[in-house]
Amino acid sequence: MPELPEVETVRQGLAQWVVGRRIVSVEVRHPRAVRRHVPGDVHFADVLAGRTVLDARRRGKYLWLPLDSGDAIIGHLGMSGQMLLQPSGTTDETHLRVRFRFADDGPELRFVDQRTFGGLSVSEGGAELPDEIAHIARDPIDPEFSDEGFVAALRRRHTEVKRALLDQTLISGVGNIYADEALWRARLHGGRPTDALTAPAVQRLLGHVRDVLGEAISEGGTSFDALYVNVNGESGYFDRALNAYGREGEPCRRCGAPIRREAFMNRSSYSCPRCQPRPRGSLRG
Repeated sequence: MPELPEVETVRQGLAQWVVGRRIVSVEVRHPRAVRRHVPGDVHFADVLAGRTVLDARRRGKYLWLPLDSGDAIIGHLGMSGQMLLQPSGTTDETHLRVRFRFADDGPELRFVDQRTFGGLSVSEGGAELPDEIAHIARDPIDPEFSDEGFVAALRRRHTEVKRALLDQTLISGVGNIYADEALWRARLHGGRPTDALTAPAVQRLLGHVRDVLGEAISEGGTSFDALYVNVNGESGYFDRALNAYGREGEPCRRCGAPIRREAFMNRSSYSCPRCQPRPRGSLRG
């Protein structure tokens, strides 16, 4: 699933190519793509016609486009969603779900989603921050993110540190890939208890999270297949810099020990057995 760097890369593309343009029409080609818009696909299209996009913003893994009506378009890419800019008349993608046409006759915005786990909706009055995503915490590259608040909140939790990093009500945008990468840099196993970490250790981990996300954004995100691309259809390249995730059996770039893979929440965690030893005992209660 796309994480913060991938979604931020898409947001940057939307800011460049969509902001300031007036929507002429919206074509919903698959109602599941707007299933979170309760009034339905016809209403979704009607309420957006004639509206101008004022900005492109992000909260964690969600995008939102404030409109001149005071409403906002909310978007989530799910597992395979793509926001593509295509010249009018370009052959439709096989999994095209929603098409936006603009008054300037410039490139269309197309929401393409093979697995239809993603989706779009309109948030009434949600231009500043849609109510639907207000519960999601700020992410560590947000200028208003509180380092001190995060450190204190994480240390109050009685859970494993990787589970805490994936908790979108605590810190948003960090998913499986970047959690593993930050923990590798911090030399912490994902199973370490959060309430046993010192404040300086959590602050160092947060610094690694921020560095990993920033580097991934500069590379356009991480692409393991053709499903994640930016608005121009281009893949990201951060997968070439991964130190832990997806490298089972390959030598740790720090000590040479083979990277291990462990089951984690129906997914996988990757770590170095030498640099990131498993914690003794287990969490209780």
